[in-house]
Amino acid sequence: MQATISRTWILAITSVLPVFIGAGIVAATDAATVECLYPGLASGVFMFAEVGELPDGVLVRAATIEISIADIESNTEIPKEQREKYAFHLAEQAMTEKLLLYVAGNDSGGETVDLSNRTDRQIVHAYLRKRIPSITVTVEEAKTFYEENRELFGEAAFDQIHDHLKEYIRQQKQQAAIEEHIRGLGKAVSIVVSATWVDRQAQLAIDNPVDQARRSGKPSLVDFGATGCVPCDMMAPILNTLRKKYDGRVNVVFVHVGEEQVLASRYGVRSIPVQIFFDENGKELFRHTGVLPQAEIEQRLATMAVK
Repeated sequence: MQATISRTWILAITSVLPVFIGAGIVAATDAATVECLYPGLASGVFMFAEVGELPDGVLVRAATIEISIADIESNTEIPKEQREKYAFHLAEQAMTEKLLLYVAGNDSGGETVDLSNRTDRQIVHAYLRKRIPSITVTVEEAKTFYEENRELFGEAAFDQIHDHLKEYIRQQKQQAAIEEHIRGLGKAVSIVVSATWVDRQAQLAIDNPVDQARRSGKPSLVDFGATGCVPCDMMAPILNTLRKKYDGRVNVVFVHVGEEQVLASRYGVRSIPVQIFFDENGKELFRHTGVLPQAEIEQRLATMAVK
């Protein structure tokens, strides 16, 4: 199992709404939102953000928290070209980061807590230990995942890896719950995104093979992977065959996660390979982690009325 994309600690956030309300951050209004004006652009806290006017240089604001152009440019782990192209997504991550730290810093439970000797990460981790509910994975769940993804494990028997597998599945389930909560958090918190900036970013953000495929009016199969990853390399000839067989009827797209880090993150890719199926309207219908045989892909396409 090869995991190449991992969300940062900033996404681990649950049960924060009472803290926000107590701290004076007001719930979002019914004004024009990012999701309403630019469907599919946001994936987290910006989905319900209001589009409005902000001072020059300020991209996003929530109460006293602001995200500026400088905040985006300081993320040197991301290539400059991607920072410019996917600035909206990076700003969404940065706002989530700051909101989480704000909540964690105010989550004292009525006690006076000295945070001066703790790093941001330590503050957040302490908060998470109190807030995140326990998630468990049964042996049956792990066994099902193992059987459905045998190609990921080589010659390893289930008994040899079931503990590691259960932990992997637990992390995946926890992350899914976290991301769903973050989207809900964005609905409860008043966030304003610069109207001028987001309009430009909406055009830049869709200039990629995935969004172009989704907007083509045809069903799409997108495979996120990387060269040198054994199961990813196993998918390559399958994708080539499908491109020829379904030419003009289905978009078959490969995204190299090493070259498109932000795009992979935007689509929630944390392990590879991942195949995502979209209908002719660009709506995600199904995703699968691991090698997906051609026969199963064609069965899935058939359920999407592709002949």
